[in-house]
Amino acid sequence: MKIARCAFFVLFFCATVFAQTVNLGQNVFYNDEGALVLTADAAVAVLKLNSPYIMLMLYMGTKEKQSITVNQNDVVMIYKDQEFKMPTIKELEERYKDQVNDADLYLRLGKESLALSRMRYWKYEAGVDFFPPPGQGTVAVDERSIVNDLGFRTRAYFKNPGFKKGDQIVINVKDKNKPGLRGSVAVVFE
Repeated sequence: MKIARCAFFVLFFCATVFAQTVNLGQNVFYNDEGALVLTADAAVAVLKLNSPYIMLMLYMGTKEKQSITVNQNDVVMIYKDQEFKMPTIKELEERYKDQVNDADLYLRLGKESLALSRMRYWKYEAGVDFFPPPGQGTVAVDERSIVNDLGFRTRAYFKNPGFKKGDQIVINVKDKNKPGLRGSVAVVFE
C-alpha cells in the first residue's frame, strides 16, 4: 500500500510540474511556480540523446527576497517514476570525455528563447559551475547561493537511462537547508 501511495504521489507531482512548465521553444523550458524559478535548456541533450550522459544547462533564480542555497546533491532528475542524482565530477570525468564538445556545442546553439524569457532579469556569476568543462578556467563548486537578482547558471549532467525522442523528465531542485524551498521544471526531448 505504501508503494502504491508513493507511486501515486510521484505521478501527481510530475503531472503538476508538466502543467506549470512553459515550453519557450528551442528546447528551453521554464517554470516559476516554486520558490526557485527554473529554466532548463535541453538543446544539447536533444542533439546528443544517445550519449551516455546528457547535459542540461540550468538557470536558477528566486522570485522572493530570500537566499536559497543549492547543493549539487539537491538537483535530481525524475524519469519514469525513478529519481536520478547527478554524478560526481570524478565519475563524469572518468566515464565521459565529451564535456568540452558539449560546452562548445551549447555556445553555438540559438538562445533567443532564453534571452527573451524572464531569466534575463537575473545576473549570473561567470566562472563557477557544478560541471565545468576541463581546461576552460571555470571553477567547480558543490553549492551556490541564489539571492535576490543573483541567479546561478550551471551545467547539469545525468546518466542516460535510455532516453528516446518524446521522453519527458522533471528536474527538481531544493534548498540545502530548507527543503520546502524548491522548484521544478519539466523537459520534453523533442
